[in-house]
Amino acid sequence: MSLLTDATDLAIERNLKEFLPVLLVALSAASLPRIFPFLRQVPYTLLLVIVGLGLALVEVRLIDLSPGMILLIFLPPILFEAAWKMRWPDLQRELLPSSLFAIGSVPITVAGVGWALHQWMQVSWTTALLTGACLAATDSASVLGVFREVGAGKRLTTLLEGESLFNDGAAVVAFSVLLEQAVDPQPIDLSTTLLQFVVVSAIGLGVGGVIGTIVALLTQRYDLAWVEQTLSLVTAYGGYILAEDLGGSGVIGVVTAGLIIGNLSLVPGEQPQKCSTMIEFWEFIIFLVNSIVFLLLGDQILFPYFLENIDTSLVAIAAVLVSRGVAIYGFSAISGWVTQNPIPWAEQTVLWWVGLRGSVAIALALSIPDGVPDRQQIISNSFGVVLFTLLIQGLTSKFLLDRLNLLTDEKLYQQYLTLVAQRDALQKILTYLLDGDRKPVIAADKFQQELAFVKTTLTETQNQLAAMREAHPLLEGLILQQHQAQLVAIETLTYTNFVQQGLLKEIPPSVIERAISHPS
Repeated sequence: MSLLTDATDLAIERNLKEFLPVLLVALSAASLPRIFPFLRQVPYTLLLVIVGLGLALVEVRLIDLSPGMILLIFLPPILFEAAWKMRWPDLQRELLPSSLFAIGSVPITVAGVGWALHQWMQVSWTTALLTGACLAATDSASVLGVFREVGAGKRLTTLLEGESLFNDGAAVVAFSVLLEQAVDPQPIDLSTTLLQFVVVSAIGLGVGGVIGTIVALLTQRYDLAWVEQTLSLVTAYGGYILAEDLGGSGVIGVVTAGLIIGNLSLVPGEQPQKCSTMIEFWEFIIFLVNSIVFLLLGDQILFPYFLENIDTSLVAIAAVLVSRGVAIYGFSAISGWVTQNPIPWAEQTVLWWVGLRGSVAIALALSIPDGVPDRQQIISNSFGVVLFTLLIQGLTSKFLLDRLNLLTDEKLYQQYLTLVAQRDALQKILTYLLDGDRKPVIAADKFQQELAFVKTTLTETQNQLAAMREAHPLLEGLILQQHQAQLVAIETLTYTNFVQQGLLKEIPPSVIERAISHPS
C-alpha cells in the first residue's frame, strides 16, 4: 500500500520505479563478462547496445525522457570525466594533432556523410547533414580500455584521448547549428555566425575557468573524498547549466572546468594526485549515464523502421569510414610537417580504425525534437553506425594492433614496475633503519633481524630486476621512459624552487622535454 498521495510524490515514485529496472539491466549487462569469460574482450557499451536492441525488438519501455532532457543528463558528466582524467603535460605534447583530428574531422564527417546520403540515397540535405553531425562525435572510451589492457603505447593512447576530449564539443556545436536550421530555417551570415561562435566560446571558457579554479583549490585544501566527489558532480552539471544560461557554451565550460580541476595544483610544477575513490566514483557515473542512453533505444527506436533504413545505414557507415580516413591521414601529414614529429603510418591506421561512434552519437540523435522531419531515420542510421563501429571495429582493434606490431606486454610491464616500487620502498626502509641519529625503539636482537631481512629482500629484488632486464629486452623502452620522466621531474622541481623564491616569475619551458621530443 502506497502512503504517497501528493501528485509530485507519486511522480517521483513512478520515476524511481522506472529507474531501478535500468540499473538492474545495466548491471546484468556489465556482469556478463564475469560470468562468461569469452565476453571479457567485449566492451560493455557493445553489450548495452545489444540489450537496447533487444528491448526494441520486444518493445519493452524501461525509461522515458523527453528529447530536450537527454543532452542535459548525458553530456555534462561524460565531458567532465574525460577532461578531468586528461593529463595536461601529455596532451600538450600532442595538442596540435589531437586538435586537428578532433575539430577538423567534424566538418569533414558532416559534409562526407551528408553528401553521400543526399547523392546516393536521395535523402534531404537537412536530414543528411543532421545525420552527419550526430556521427561526427567519436566515442573512444571502450577501445581506450583495450589500449590500456594490452599496452598500445603512450603516444597512441594520448592522441586518442585528446581527440575524444575536444571532438565532443566540436560535434555538439555543429549539431546545434544544424538542428536550429532544421527547426527554424534562417539565412546564414558567415561573419555573424563566426562572431557568435567566438562569444559563446569565450563565455564558456570564462565560466569553466572560474568554477574550475575555485573547485580545484577547495578540493586540494580540504582533502576529503566525499567533498571532492560532490563538488565535481555539481561542477559538471552546474558549470554546464550556468554557461548555457549566460549565453555561452556549456560543453566548453564543462571541458575547461574538468581540465583545470584535474591539472591545477596548489604546488607549482606538480600534478595533483587523483585518488582512487574519485576515479571509481566517476567510473560508476559514466557507466550509469551510458546505460541510460543505450537503454533509451528500447523506447525510441522502432525496429521495423531500423530494418527499413538498413540501406541508408550502410551508406552512412561507408561515408564515416572514408571521412575518417581523409581526416586522420590528411591531418597527420599536416601535423608532422608543422611539428617535425610525424605520426608513423601504423599508428595512423589504428587511429583511423578505432574512431568508434557510441553514446554521444546516440544521445545527439535522441535529442532531436519529434517535430523534425525524418527523426526516426536519423536515429536508425546513427544506431546502425554505432552498432557497426562497436561490433566490428571495436572487437578487431586488438587484432589490428597485433598485426601492426604495436602491442606491448602490459602484464610484464606491471610486474617490472611492481618490483621497482618494492625496491624503492625497501631502500627507504633501509635508510630509515641505518639512520645513526635515530635510536632503535625495539630490542637490539629484534632490530638486527629486521635489518637483515630488509637487506636480504632488497638484494633479492634487485637480482629479480636485473634478471628481468636481461630476459626481456622490451623493458628497455619502459626503463628509458621512466628515466626521462625522472629527469623532467627534477628539472621542474628546480624551476619551481626558483619561482617560489621570487627569482623567476614563471616556470620556463622544459629543456629536457624538448631534447626528448627532438633528439639530435
